[in-house]
Amino acid sequence: MESTPFKLTDPFGTAPFKPPFRQSVSIGMPWNNMPVTRDYTLGQLLDQTIARCGPLDALVYADRDFRLTWYEFGIEVDRLACGLMALGVQKGEKIGVWATNVPHWIPLMFAAAKIGAVLLPLNTSYKAAELDFALAQSDAENLFLINGFRDTDYLQTVYELIPELREQPRGALKSAKYPRLKRVFFLGPEKHRGMFSVNELLALSVQTTPAAYEARQRELTCHDVVNMQYTSGTTGFPKGVQLTHSNIANDGFWIGACQNLSAVDRVCIPVPLFHCFGCVLGVMACINHGSTMVLVEKYDAVHVMMSIEKERCTAVYGVPTMYIAMLDHPLFSKFAFSSLRTGIMSGTTCPVKRMQQCVEQMNMREVTIPYGLTESGPVMTQTRYFETSIERKCTSIGQALPGIEVAIINPETGEICALNEQGEICCRGFNTMTGYYKMPVQTATCIDANGWLHSGDIGRMDEAGYFFITGRLKDLIIRGGENISPKEVEDFLCHVPGVQDVQIVGVPSKKYGEQPAAFIIRMPGAEITEQDVMDFCRNKIAWFKIPKHICFVASYPMTASQKIQKYKLRETAAQLWPDA
Repeated sequence: MESTPFKLTDPFGTAPFKPPFRQSVSIGMPWNNMPVTRDYTLGQLLDQTIARCGPLDALVYADRDFRLTWYEFGIEVDRLACGLMALGVQKGEKIGVWATNVPHWIPLMFAAAKIGAVLLPLNTSYKAAELDFALAQSDAENLFLINGFRDTDYLQTVYELIPELREQPRGALKSAKYPRLKRVFFLGPEKHRGMFSVNELLALSVQTTPAAYEARQRELTCHDVVNMQYTSGTTGFPKGVQLTHSNIANDGFWIGACQNLSAVDRVCIPVPLFHCFGCVLGVMACINHGSTMVLVEKYDAVHVMMSIEKERCTAVYGVPTMYIAMLDHPLFSKFAFSSLRTGIMSGTTCPVKRMQQCVEQMNMREVTIPYGLTESGPVMTQTRYFETSIERKCTSIGQALPGIEVAIINPETGEICALNEQGEICCRGFNTMTGYYKMPVQTATCIDANGWLHSGDIGRMDEAGYFFITGRLKDLIIRGGENISPKEVEDFLCHVPGVQDVQIVGVPSKKYGEQPAAFIIRMPGAEITEQDVMDFCRNKIAWFKIPKHICFVASYPMTASQKIQKYKLRETAAQLWPDA
């Protein structure tokens, strides 16, 4: 692809390109004398970054010959956007994306944003029934897909759900099952019956005039919905979380600021783009600060370590299990991590000793811990890059992001709790979703009359404004009137020799109401027994916190975004021990 500069409209008077430098960030005060929030659409934000950082790398895949500068990235976005307009995609239409982190994913995200469409990222682990629900509930007009992932053939699944694709001309789809669906695209150069290929879409871009493209962008506001993320569906039916340009653009800015990101940074993103972790914490943080996005199509420990070394990445994202897989990999010592500085560890809490390994062996001395949920844009709190305490990095979820109110609210009285008093973690601010798509009752349950978004997590705030999670409303174990925090017991049991990871859940008990049970993954080669765990606990933690039952497992049930499904562990525990 040519690397000649692309002429961009820049209504903000952005200065011409200058060599990048690191700008120190003062969290808690507007960065670089900027307001806490900025009213830009994603397209406007991208244009500013291209104007500042044009010839620098924007998007890189280290395992293949794929590298786009910001200028080239902008051209790709505009061609996709104009191709979609040529096919008749209107403002407000949903664009479903059922794909792993393939090269066209991020350009498509911004192409949709530039024409006022709503990106609908679909979980790569979906099966037919889940895709059927998402397409129907979302009223999706467009769908992009790849061949498949793991044991699911996406093409076969789509043809079974939409048999009309094999019979009707492209662009004139009339689906009996999905009356709003108009177009299906294959996210690659190959041709498939009833679908447009990406190459064909790009070729159609010449049919949209620059005047029409610019007019469409002038119709948009930062308060338009731009992204609809389906919740993981670990309980009940998934809900479509509607997020605006302002929600994810401003959240992405502060997520990056907490890491002190700038145009000199190169961020390795191996987490899925269909999840907020990838497309907001990853992509939006980089777009805001001009940092290079180094993508991994699907998580593989060796590919991630190779990408970090080859591209001299300064940051890497992942959940604790991803970091543990790298740290424990037999080839770990073969890779260089000296370029790393910061990054994000999210999804669940990290044992102190594992965090220490990341800092000492991966050089991640400025790693940060964010907290939030899809409905909160998704981040409401985050530790800062200059936080030096390993214990605080592991036990705290940081302080509120600028512009976001975070409070601990008593779930029974609705009043704000005192310092260090436990209650539900709630927030309100620029990050709060507009609501669940076509689910007003569920929206009202999540966001109360005072605008507080309820997380469902129990926590506390200390005198310094740091927040701590102590459990979930439904996870808190109450044994005979004694409250047991699963996290507290998990952190303790991680110190048992031979324990790699542990999850604590409550098991129904006729006598006590609930009893704690432990699901433990052993270290490779360890032969630790149930009695070893009991002996370690004795006289070290309160007797009622010691797990009544212990089960050794090889792995935990996980969502596609690598979050542990504790509700499944609770179901398993209830079956293993019917009366604890």
